[in-house]
Amino acid sequence: MGSRSDQPPKAGTSAQTEAQSTAQTETLHPDAQGLDLRADAEILDTLLDGQLRALEAVASARTAISAGADLLTNSLHNGGHLYYAAAGSSALMALADGAELPGTFGINADQISIHMAGGIPANGRMPGHTEDDDAAGAKAAATVAANDVVIALSASGSTPFPMGFARTAQAAGAKVIAIANNAKTPLLNLADVAICLPTPPEVIAGSTRMGAGTAQKAALNMMSTLAGIRMGHVMDGMMVNLIADNAKLRQRAIRIVSTLTQQDAEAAARALDQTGGAVKPAILLLQGAASPTAAETLLRHNKNNLRAALAQV
Repeated sequence: MGSRSDQPPKAGTSAQTEAQSTAQTETLHPDAQGLDLRADAEILDTLLDGQLRALEAVASARTAISAGADLLTNSLHNGGHLYYAAAGSSALMALADGAELPGTFGINADQISIHMAGGIPANGRMPGHTEDDDAAGAKAAATVAANDVVIALSASGSTPFPMGFARTAQAAGAKVIAIANNAKTPLLNLADVAICLPTPPEVIAGSTRMGAGTAQKAALNMMSTLAGIRMGHVMDGMMVNLIADNAKLRQRAIRIVSTLTQQDAEAAARALDQTGGAVKPAILLLQGAASPTAAETLLRHNKNNLRAALAQV
């Protein structure tokens, strides 16, 4: 867990400038000399090796990732809001994580906000200057409250937009999880939970959409999935808080209900019809709950944990 700095460096200070100039993510990769002269297969081998080495950096952050998952679980379980704040490639990793949580774990989409410097692009243009606007980050955090949690991402660890967001959120009493790829950087220093992913230099120097982005995405996947599991939304590797609202998810829900109850697909489909496509109450119905209302009551009394509710059927 990262310690919170009493006076984190402001955007544009010498501490931030030094962090940017010495960032591991900006240095040259030792195997990149003459990269453009090599055969395709050799280039791809070098790129793949860069991705694999970036993923190895995630292993050292497992304790911090677990601590971050605890903050997510506590906030979302108690009606809090999850905010992501980032710029550029880091923001795209945040978008990929946050946008999937409602569909995967049934988390209320209204509990999730994703703030990207300059806004989410509708085409291939991402304006670079917007990441330098810490005031815009602070303004974006105006609605953050004490029960909320923020995931702030920056490969460099010193990007002003997420820094401004994180400081304002902490002032409101929210918890901040920081993810960065350079150690001892301002964003990590101010965080309640600091997740440092010390990825090696990028094969294309400074192209943090590559190794740094891969490591960030893996860490986000692990943290949000662990939180989903701790909230009782996964059972035996299946997404039991799924709401089946299209044909593909309907078939997945039928398979989940059928597998966990050892009933046939027709019985699973009938139960899902009674519960409006909600998997957990459908499973409880097939395991002995008297009605959909009774199933929902069981879940409510057990903090929406299916395994605990099944023990009381």
